[in-house]
Amino acid sequence: MFQLSRRRGALSGVAALFASHAFAQTVDPANAETGSTLPAVIVRGAVERSLTSSSTSEQKRALDGTVGSVGFVDSESYANTYAFTLRDVLKDVPGVFVQSRYGQELRLSIRGSGIARSYHTRGLEILQDGIPTNLADGSGDYYQIDPLALQSTEVYKGGNGLAYGSSTLGGAIDFLTPTAYTAVAPNIVRLEGGSYGTVRGSAQLSRVVGPLDFIGTFTVDHADGFRQHERGQYEQFNANVGYRFSPRVETRFYLGAYIVDQQLPGTLSLSDALNNPTKAAPSALAGDQARDTRTERIANRTTVKLDTGQIDIDTWAIHKSLYHPIFQVIDQDGWTYGIAPHYTATLELGGMRNDVIAGARFFGGNTQARQYVNVSGSRGAQTLDATQSAYNYEAYVEDRLFFLPTVALMAGVKALRDVRQYVDHGGLAADPTYRSTSETYNGLNPKIGLLWQPERDIQAFIDITRSQDVPDFTDLTQTFNNTTRFTPLSSQHAWTLELGTRGTRDRVSWDVTAYRSMVRDQLLQYTTSPDIPASTFNADRTVIQGLEAGASVDLFRNIARPGAGDRIMLSGLWNLSDFRFKDDPQYGSNRIAGVPVNVLRATLGYARPDGFHISTSVDWVPAGAWADDANTLRVPGYTLLGVQAGMDFRNGVSVFVDARNLTNKRYVSDISTIADARTASSTAIFYPGSGRSVFAGMRYAF
Repeated sequence: MFQLSRRRGALSGVAALFASHAFAQTVDPANAETGSTLPAVIVRGAVERSLTSSSTSEQKRALDGTVGSVGFVDSESYANTYAFTLRDVLKDVPGVFVQSRYGQELRLSIRGSGIARSYHTRGLEILQDGIPTNLADGSGDYYQIDPLALQSTEVYKGGNGLAYGSSTLGGAIDFLTPTAYTAVAPNIVRLEGGSYGTVRGSAQLSRVVGPLDFIGTFTVDHADGFRQHERGQYEQFNANVGYRFSPRVETRFYLGAYIVDQQLPGTLSLSDALNNPTKAAPSALAGDQARDTRTERIANRTTVKLDTGQIDIDTWAIHKSLYHPIFQVIDQDGWTYGIAPHYTATLELGGMRNDVIAGARFFGGNTQARQYVNVSGSRGAQTLDATQSAYNYEAYVEDRLFFLPTVALMAGVKALRDVRQYVDHGGLAADPTYRSTSETYNGLNPKIGLLWQPERDIQAFIDITRSQDVPDFTDLTQTFNNTTRFTPLSSQHAWTLELGTRGTRDRVSWDVTAYRSMVRDQLLQYTTSPDIPASTFNADRTVIQGLEAGASVDLFRNIARPGAGDRIMLSGLWNLSDFRFKDDPQYGSNRIAGVPVNVLRATLGYARPDGFHISTSVDWVPAGAWADDANTLRVPGYTLLGVQAGMDFRNGVSVFVDARNLTNKRYVSDISTIADARTASSTAIFYPGSGRSVFAGMRYAF
């Protein structure tokens, strides 16, 4: 298996060219010509099958059973690049808009989820090994996801995340970590370095000892950053330990610890972002703004194989502390905990195949939220003493009936009751008043669709889904005149129609989906001050529609000579995002600020069986996004060029170089959106993109 993994790793520098499907054939020319019989191969590890982990190919095959748009990333596709942020993981998935800000902080949006959220995530379920990492109120960030500790990533767009209980507009992303059964090698060490004072080291160890297996990955990353006051230090540990009680019962514990110390460079005016991009915002320097987190996570999945189907029971607990000096010092400490039983089965109903998914999730949490006057990054007088509590009760079911051998009817529904409680304890000189309030959100979100699979590797689908996004405490607690108050908001809900196809035929693979969402009460944001978290409001009616398209093709094979096995590959990605207000009394049919209409990416690569690979990439945004909902201020478009190359040796050593933004283009990577640039108190709302950079690394798998 290790030899197969190394051979797949030889193409890792260009494997990201593929959209959703990639196939490879291995033929011995000598045997093909002589017709001789190959010797028998004995697979000794076949009996060591884990109930709680599966191979990458099995994960991909199961994902393709989804009636709707999904995406898949094999971690080997970016193994020979400097993969630090989730942009490096998800940049080639159609429909995913992901832009870096600083450190590992980025904007991650699918179909308009959190389109105006200028920090962290909203409207997306972030899962690790199928278990939520979001806090109980739905908020979350990405700092505990280490790209070097992943086996694969599954993207469930929109309502297609129902298989995990998700029913938000954006959907769900599941980051799957390897086990000792699926690791590339028992031992992996990695060392990287490059521009902006970047140094990273990582080590992974895995073993199978009888019924026990374990794996651990530890990564340390330091970077001074492209901009002033952007230094970051990340220490990430992920591990899991599995034990097989019997061929029908297995349990696996997941452990994680994450230390993040990240200085914040702040946002700039458009002029500074384009002409002085390494500058830090004056307020970021004066307040020594930073985001320091300490997170510990423990989770368990216990799987019981039944005569028909299987039951998975997930439990988890997350502790997170946050020290976040910005406009004030935000000092929080809280716990999230939950349990989620999950049943899956393939049945026979009247001679027809019937796939059933059913589950429930009960999770909650409490956060002690305190704020202080920011005195050069330290606590001054206390301004807030509050408790944020969230409780969620959810149940869901999805059924896929193959009433014809190649056609399946899918129907599903999720019921939810989510409670948000907020207590301001008062007792402070600035605000002595005690306040307690709560909001409860109920919902019933159905889904129905059809899947047509005329051939094994070709699918088409159509489905209609109702989504519902419940506000998190970042939405519900808003700051005006340096005073934080609970602000009641409605949940966002939408009906989404999508139509798409994915597949592979000979040298070509594709993944194309068109969608249209009719949204009510969309949760949008506007920045009142560059240093104060944006305020959230419910828009009336909006339309979220677009096209998610990716394709790849092997242009040439056996270039050096017949049977050489080398090839040239071309891939492309196009995200069309047409997001608008609908007959809004203030904004009419304006575009919603924050995301450009067109985002395109193309990659051309060459690879040889001996392990050499090289590719070049182009990222093109023809016209930048609007910065305000009034559509009076827009950032310019840009084109970025990159080159990646490497060599995988037969002894398990791989080396690579990854060069980015070769022309040193100055551009805006992200925006903190505002309502109207003409009347805003400040338009210093732009994050400049990083300049030219080069990274190099070595990986040894043994």
